[in-house]
Amino acid sequence: MIYLVTDELLKEFKGRYNFFHDGKDGDFKKLLSYSIAYVKSKCGDFEPGGKKETDKLATELVFERTRYAYNDALEYFEDNFLSEIFSLGIEMAGDIDVEE
Repeated sequence: MIYLVTDELLKEFKGRYNFFHDGKDGDFKKLLSYSIAYVKSKCGDFEPGGKKETDKLATELVFERTRYAYNDALEYFEDNFLSEIFSLGIEMAGDIDVEE
């Protein structure tokens, strides 16, 4: 599934990694979208760039995965961030509202 990446999220990503040109924006949006899908599949639903703590942590993982993808090192991402993925998944599972 492809997710819509807002200009605000793109700007935050580019600022974090010091990308000052617009020539790669289409590529970045595609990679961010794929990374959002990845984090949602591993950890659960979140709002990219959202205000909740879990949204912020998930967005951080999205940015890191996108950086790895951009640098053609995606095969190292999961090993390097496994504890963060696992912890966020557990934390997000605790956020689920269960109706009785």
